[in-house]
Amino acid sequence: MKLLPLRQKKAHMMEIQVNGGDVSAKVDYARSLLEKQVPVANVFAQDEMIDVIGVNKGHGEKGVTSRWHTKKLPRKTHKGLRKVACIGAWHPARVAYSVARSGQKGYHHRTEINKKIYRVGAGIHKEGGKLVKNNASTETDMTDKAITPMGGFPHYGEVKNDFLMINGCCIGTKKRVLTLRKSLITHTKRKALKKANFKWIDTSSKFGHGCFQTPKEKRVFMGPLAASSYHAVW
Repeated sequence: MKLLPLRQKKAHMMEIQVNGGDVSAKVDYARSLLEKQVPVANVFAQDEMIDVIGVNKGHGEKGVTSRWHTKKLPRKTHKGLRKVACIGAWHPARVAYSVARSGQKGYHHRTEINKKIYRVGAGIHKEGGKLVKNNASTETDMTDKAITPMGGFPHYGEVKNDFLMINGCCIGTKKRVLTLRKSLITHTKRKALKKANFKWIDTSSKFGHGCFQTPKEKRVFMGPLAASSYHAVW
């Protein structure tokens, strides 16, 4: 947990089922992994399809208009207009499950399937006594830059560990724990079998209209600033 940009100190715990072989083989395999790190590169590979399991963003107690997107009633409706006008007939004398009702919106356990891995990136590490952080470089863009954009990821910070770059969005809010698993189906579609080949990765600031890819590029363009010269003189 010390390596992550989180406030909490206690590590997350999760129970994972071990499959394959008899009971003794499973126990031996589990014991061989005790107190050892399992790098993400040993589990997933590039161009693989995975599933993302997590809890989506919570919105608390909501009415039918926000929760089920029902049509609002006319403006002059008695006792409110963000309601369902009729929740059912007299008989059967109960409300059907298909009728929109108010209640909890969000913070539900969900599974999103078929997320393609575009890159399995290595974290910032030392190699031969030199700090290596060019995990956002490509074959056509050899710029020495990290995957963290200028100013960091909004509401997260810097990514210094190994990471996965996947297609599309992730479930839940920033810093929420996710479970990644291998796909349960055999993929035959062209979209799933296509190889990912990136020519350039954008690392400009995500807090505004960022136009610089690296701090070095910004210094070259902006020139010496008053603050930097003041500190130099001081």
